[in-house]
Amino acid sequence: MPALLEFQRAMRGALFGTAIRDGEAIRSWVGQDEETGWRLAVYRDTSRSALDRALALNFPAVRRLLGVEFFSGAAQAFIDGELPQGGCLNDFGAGFATFLARFIGEHAPAAALDYMGDVASLEWAVSRALHAPDRSGLDLGRLSALDQAAMASLRLIPHPSLSLLFVDYPVDLIWRAVLDQDDAAMAGVELSRGPLCLLIERIGQSVRVQRLEEPAARFTQRLIAGEPLHAALEPADAATQHITLADHLACGRIVDFELSPACTD
Repeated sequence: MPALLEFQRAMRGALFGTAIRDGEAIRSWVGQDEETGWRLAVYRDTSRSALDRALALNFPAVRRLLGVEFFSGAAQAFIDGELPQGGCLNDFGAGFATFLARFIGEHAPAAALDYMGDVASLEWAVSRALHAPDRSGLDLGRLSALDQAAMASLRLIPHPSLSLLFVDYPVDLIWRAVLDQDDAAMAGVELSRGPLCLLIERIGQSVRVQRLEEPAARFTQRLIAGEPLHAALEPADAATQHITLADHLACGRIVDFELSPACTD
């Protein structure tokens, strides 16, 4: 239906476009009178406000750190360049951390906020964990039933809420201090205490963020990336990796596995 597609594009331009011409196309569909212009303005303000609010909910610590006015300015600039790709606003903000680091560099270069992009990345990972589908942990009896040939091609599937984040700053401490409104904890954060790796997962109805040491982090990264278990294991760190794997299985971070086609016959 080309006509519907044209109308949708015209409405998108009217609601989210930045140039005058973006709002002109829709008027051939809805009219040129003053009341129509007022109605479009209401829709425009409501739509942009909803997206601003979605970003505020997904990045509460960033909003507190930057202040409402600066955050809203960054949010509106982000909205100008990246609209939602679906109807669920929980999914809006995937590129905000990268955008924010660039935005701060352009508009507040002297503010010493280099860590803000990492804070935003953590908050996005937390948001994704909160809204990820639920899955039960892997039944370990299924693993014990595999023969040696199958184990050689075993790939473990992580819980949908699980993610790893490599950051340059101790943003886990910053994030907690800001949300707890703990000024003393915030004052005690040493920005030089990085880089580090954070594991983010949902536990019940809440999200847990914990640090992983380098050997465990590298191993977990390979597992999440889908490497076969035998390839993910490194002989030099075998003891640490076996402990890490046991912890992942015991905590329900692994929900399933798959085998290469040669081992599924």
